Amino acid sequence: MKLLFDQNLSFRLAETFQNTFQNSSHVKFHDLHEVDDLKIYEFAKENDFTIVTQDSDLYDLALVKGIPPKIIWIRTGNSSTRNIAKLLQENILVVQRFIANENKICLELF
Repeated sequence: MKLLFDQNLSFRLAETFQNTFQNSSHVKFHDLHEVDDLKIYEFAKENDFTIVTQDSDLYDLALVKGIPPKIIWIRTGNSSTRNIAKLLQENILVVQRFIANENKICLELF
C-alpha cells in the first residue's frame, strides 16, 4: 500500500508516512506537480498508488475512469500539514481497509 500525495498537499507528508505506507511519494518527486489531473491519475494507475488529494477533480476522474487508482479525498479545507498528517494518522486503519477493499473508489476524510 503506497500513497501518492497531490500537489495541493505538502511533499513532507510522503516522508511522514514512509513507515506506514512504504514507497509513498509526492507528485513533485515525479515531475507531476504542474501537469493535469489525468496524467497524475494515469501515473498512479501504472505505479499502483492510491492518490491523496484535496481536489475533487481526481475523485470525478475516478468516477468516470474507474479504479485503480483509488482516491483519498481530504476535505478539511485549508489546513496545516500537521493537521492533515494527524487526520491521516488517526485514520490509518480506515485507510488500510479502504485500500484493501476492491469495490471502493473514494475515501473522504473530514
